[in-house]
Amino acid sequence: MARQLGGVVGFFKVGKQLFTAEGPQAVRKLAGLGADIFLDLKFHDIPNTVAGAVAAAAKLPGVRMLNIHTTGGLAMMRAARNALAGKKNPPALLGVTLLTSLDAEALRRVGISGPVALRVVTLARLAKEAGLDGVVSSPQEARAIRRACGPKFLIVVPGVRPSGDSAQDQSRVATPSEAMRAGADYLVVGRPITAAKNPREAALAINQEIAAALRISH
Repeated sequence: MARQLGGVVGFFKVGKQLFTAEGPQAVRKLAGLGADIFLDLKFHDIPNTVAGAVAAAAKLPGVRMLNIHTTGGLAMMRAARNALAGKKNPPALLGVTLLTSLDAEALRRVGISGPVALRVVTLARLAKEAGLDGVVSSPQEARAIRRACGPKFLIVVPGVRPSGDSAQDQSRVATPSEAMRAGADYLVVGRPITAAKNPREAALAINQEIAAALRISH
């Protein structure tokens, strides 16, 4: 899959499934192809443990972005940020706000009430206060995060589905063009590419939609 998509995508995302199955060697093999890696492990633990995990992740070749859960709190996020201090060319550290599979009802059942967008923006502001480089959020909150956190704060958007695609197990989704117009810096696209009959053609079609959205916005 990585060889098929070489030169078409900006990053390869290594998530929990691949990392659990193959470990750091998966990252090394992808980096060996010249790929940039988004290490999507969503660390969430006590500050000292997360700091150690972030420091270890930053030593892996090719890792240009990695993430932690903002709901771990300010101290945890600051510990993660401090773990990268002084490193040459450290990866961008992102805070996961609320998972795109969650809607208002699902959040209410775990004790998080109120508008989803308000909760996401609150967590994004906390991530900025902690010194993180940006956040991972659904496309539906990207515009509000951009207003709250400024133009240099990275917004990485999963839950991206090309027009006509099923939302599957995601609740807060958007098309690539909608996400870009909302202010996303990076789009995370999984199954619409990996499950396509021709993944390279699917990725190229998404790139064309992104390019069209950028032309319109400018």
